Amino acid sequence: MKRNFIITCLLLITMTVSAQDGNFHIYLCFGQSNMEGNAKIEAQDTCGVSDRFRVMAAVDCPETGRKKGEWYTAVPPLVRCNTGLTPADYFGRALVANLPSEVKVGVINVAVGGCKIDLFDKENYKEYIVAQPDWMKNMAQEYDFNPYGRLVELAKLAQQQGVIKGILLHQGESNTGDKEWPLKVKSVYQNLLKDLNLKAEDVPLLAGETVHADQKGICASMNAIIDTLPQVIPTAHVISSSSCPAAQDNLHFTAEGYRILGRRYASKMLALLGFHNAEERRVESPDGKLCVTIADEGGIPTYNIMYDGVAFLQKSPLGLDTNIGDFTCQMSLDYASPLSCINDEYALSTIKQSKVHYQANARTFTFSKAGRRIYDIIFQVSDNDVAFKYRMYPQGETLCCVIRREATGFVLPQGSTTFLCPQSGPMNGFARTSPSYETPYAADEAMGKNGWGNGYTFPCLFRHADKGWVLISETGVGSLYCGSRLLGKEGGLYTIGFPQEGEFNGNGTVAPGIALPGETPWRTVTVGETLAPIVETTVPYDVVKPLYEASQEYKYGRGTWSWIIGGDASMNDVEQKRYIDFSADMGYESVLVDALWDTQVGREKIAELARYAAGKGIALFLWYNSNGYWNDAPQSPRGIMSNTIARRREMKWMQSMGIRGIKVDFVGSDKQVTMQLYEDIMADANDYGLEVIFHGCTLPRGWERMYPNFVACEAVLASENLHFSQASCDAEAFNACLHPFMRNAVGSMDFGGSALNRYYNAKNEPGGSRRVTSDVFALATAVLFQSPVQHFALAPNNLTDAPAWAVDFMKRIPFVWDEVRFIDGYPGKYIVLARRQGDRWYIAGINAQQETLELTVKLPMLVAGDEMRIYSDDKSLTGGVKPAKLNKKGEMRLSIPCNGGVVITN
Repeated sequence: MKRNFIITCLLLITMTVSAQDGNFHIYLCFGQSNMEGNAKIEAQDTCGVSDRFRVMAAVDCPETGRKKGEWYTAVPPLVRCNTGLTPADYFGRALVANLPSEVKVGVINVAVGGCKIDLFDKENYKEYIVAQPDWMKNMAQEYDFNPYGRLVELAKLAQQQGVIKGILLHQGESNTGDKEWPLKVKSVYQNLLKDLNLKAEDVPLLAGETVHADQKGICASMNAIIDTLPQVIPTAHVISSSSCPAAQDNLHFTAEGYRILGRRYASKMLALLGFHNAEERRVESPDGKLCVTIADEGGIPTYNIMYDGVAFLQKSPLGLDTNIGDFTCQMSLDYASPLSCINDEYALSTIKQSKVHYQANARTFTFSKAGRRIYDIIFQVSDNDVAFKYRMYPQGETLCCVIRREATGFVLPQGSTTFLCPQSGPMNGFARTSPSYETPYAADEAMGKNGWGNGYTFPCLFRHADKGWVLISETGVGSLYCGSRLLGKEGGLYTIGFPQEGEFNGNGTVAPGIALPGETPWRTVTVGETLAPIVETTVPYDVVKPLYEASQEYKYGRGTWSWIIGGDASMNDVEQKRYIDFSADMGYESVLVDALWDTQVGREKIAELARYAAGKGIALFLWYNSNGYWNDAPQSPRGIMSNTIARRREMKWMQSMGIRGIKVDFVGSDKQVTMQLYEDIMADANDYGLEVIFHGCTLPRGWERMYPNFVACEAVLASENLHFSQASCDAEAFNACLHPFMRNAVGSMDFGGSALNRYYNAKNEPGGSRRVTSDVFALATAVLFQSPVQHFALAPNNLTDAPAWAVDFMKRIPFVWDEVRFIDGYPGKYIVLARRQGDRWYIAGINAQQETLELTVKLPMLVAGDEMRIYSDDKSLTGGVKPAKLNKKGEMRLSIPCNGGVVITN
């Protein structure tokens, strides 16, 4: 008898095992109203449900024909007869869409709106339910007042046919503020595992956040407690609710919110199962050519960039190493948001294109570590530009952190060549003012170097053999982060580097601090088969927003400055009035009163000078030393811009005299404390209606749109070097053929050039440095170099000693532009581009090559047969102007000698 009993039991066990389908994945779902489903079920939710997605009815529903314990195609409602849409709906849909076709998915959903986690405590649920209101008792009654028992009962039935793969929880609103909640959840989870004979490592717990703070969730504070669940349950994973739309009560999600949240549960589960949705790991540009792919292979976040099927960035690292954890490894890509489309139009007169229509596709990728959500990486991809940034989340009660290191990198294909500007060491150069982005570029060099040992300044240009070009930079840097550089590694890898310890005289930290949640700046990658996307990109401005409103309508224009020709000796009242008169004769708008005005003109005479200038229709810009305690530059005024009280007092004084703006020099650092200084100066200046130019400074990173009174930065080997050194004059054409592709491609550039003097001295006679470029070259750079305020290196004597056609051109040169188009060129060799103001085009070109450049260019912006003017040089660099016409093909033949130029206007 005993033997027969044993045989029978073995047969039953065998039958049970053989009846289980390993490809039928079962998921247990429980919680309160957001798991129960609060949103109205819409038509899209009931159609197209795969018969591979099943639901086991948890209660009898005569009106839908469902019986408790039976499987049905998972058309909602999934919980009870009249409940709404739940996260489980799109969890299951997303799973079957991405799992092999032989795999089926089943869900069992037992949820009671308004309940605490205590209702699922198998030992104490009776005590809990007896004290609850009737409406909750009525819901619990459908589960015989024991929701936990019903879940286990149905799960045991399901185990006869499939395998339980995970448990989904959405609960916590009714436990808001309960720090014991994670332990209570752990008890429920462990009871389920024990009662169903499951192992934690085989059956993870996925717990969703309540409505997020970014949706004004009234229980959002509970998310800090929910986020600690993986610390209590190692096999638990938290599903972010960030950006999931909330209903009007700010307690429940909308139908779309449930869809998004459900897909996030699915993305995490797919990752745990070893499956990934390839489509959801990509972001393509609107035209479909530029494609970014995200991965987490081996726990290392990476991305790569393809353009038209060609790799422009190979698998490149992502991640942040912070003082609250290293989030560069052992990471898991939990969720990819649905693709969203950006369609933004804005007007900005101070950049290369006055009206911009930015169209991009965006997707957010959520990464976790040990089940805890750590950060999102947000990608925006337009037709030739990729921009991405990190959004770091609080960890428990930790609401701030220090980013010690970014793993963010860029792996260029082998054989790529570089066009890079080395970062100088800290506290070097003139009066220990470096780094100030004033080192020489090296063109077409091999990879594998690291500049002078300190990496490279942004932007960084790379040539991908004959495939195309890549420009790497960053934007959106303000007081909430530091400016970065690019560090050269082996194997084509370049990584983000923070400022050097010695910068700013050692003051301020190297590693930026952020509040949580908090974001990094945008990293940008511009890709093109030609150089046109590089020259024409507007991505530095596309992805940022204004940080404050302009206090007034700011005016821009052209001007002159005495220092570039006359040096320090020109800083006196008489010479400044002569330059004011000169600017008025040229029809210009301003004069820059440079260093030492406070001692050599005198503060009391500046008001008189401003009145004199105003009488001529000229506004003044005043020069200031930024310095407080970070370098040794002796030029004055100093000790004013470094101090808030002194600065604002000074700005009020300037406002009273009608000063148009300030030029602040010798900043020399990218630390966060320095970025705070930049921002404070601009914000204070806006309060007093002052425009701001920076010299001896960092690169502007989207500042034209972020700060409405910002004009331009130097951040380049600018015109003063032509004054200082013959070597700089000899290299002028080479450097000028770089700037439109790099420095000026990402921000307005205050260069101060276009000299018509042959010599850089007040008498314009031999002595000091000699200009080797032509007069037409000077005219061309006035078009090639973009800034809404241009203080040209012209002198009063040019009215009589420079060619009349050149002076006349400089009188009429625009200072703001509506459009830019790249025509032809190669960095360091030659450049031809076109700028438009209104309906008038200016096509400018220069040549740095030893041989004369013979070039036929297509000019589709002009009409064949129309009358034009062409300024050009002969072989001896003698310039002139003559009429010209396009041929019937819309082409023109250009001949540009070395150090010469050409300008065409319609």
